[in-house]
Amino acid sequence: MDHLHDHAEAPAARILIIDDEPQIRKFIDISLRSQGYTTLLAATAQDGLTLLASKGADLVILDLGLPDRDGQDVLRELRQWSRIPVIVLTVRSDETEKVALLDAGANDYVTKPFGVEELMARIRACLRTATIGADPAPVYDDGVLLINLAQRDVRLHGQPVSLTRKEFALLALLAQQPGRLVTQTRILREMWGPTHEADAHYLRILVGKLRHKLGDSASDPRYIATEPGVGLRLMTKER
Repeated sequence: MDHLHDHAEAPAARILIIDDEPQIRKFIDISLRSQGYTTLLAATAQDGLTLLASKGADLVILDLGLPDRDGQDVLRELRQWSRIPVIVLTVRSDETEKVALLDAGANDYVTKPFGVEELMARIRACLRTATIGADPAPVYDDGVLLINLAQRDVRLHGQPVSLTRKEFALLALLAQQPGRLVTQTRILREMWGPTHEADAHYLRILVGKLRHKLGDSASDPRYIATEPGVGLRLMTKER
């Protein structure tokens, strides 16, 4: 009885499958459920991202050949607010493509056609390195500033704040780890690419614009603190 009780307490990983081909979606769904996983299914990138934001999951299987969005673009958007493991399904076997996928935030990839055992092994490996349910809620809220990363919604005193793509991307990068320092090098690399790691002036200009929209000040920051030459942090409210 105790053994059964222990088993029942272990959470079944929930896996989101984003694939527009009904046969592949069904094949993966049946295979996963037969292994005790729970599943969420989406046929488009947008549906998948919405499901992930509203329902949550422990791992995503993402097909690159989606009708509505480029796979790398989906990965980059997802990585703005989630660290969830992502396994990409691709028909391409080009090394450059694989490197680009990993750089965009994929944890692993499986080349089509693939066997169910290979996919299961990669899923188990990804879940082992992630803590089930550890992905932070995609929301920062201190009572004044609210950041809902999944919905791309930022509000100050309840009023929507209109941010550019770059401004939102910077805020998202900081909001994923509130209170923790994010290095200038990492910000420049993730937002402008590895060739811009020395272009700190790009970041200074962007931080100035973002601070202005958040009603923040460089001399007495409430939200974005700078550690000169090191990086930035999103300050958390003192309790």
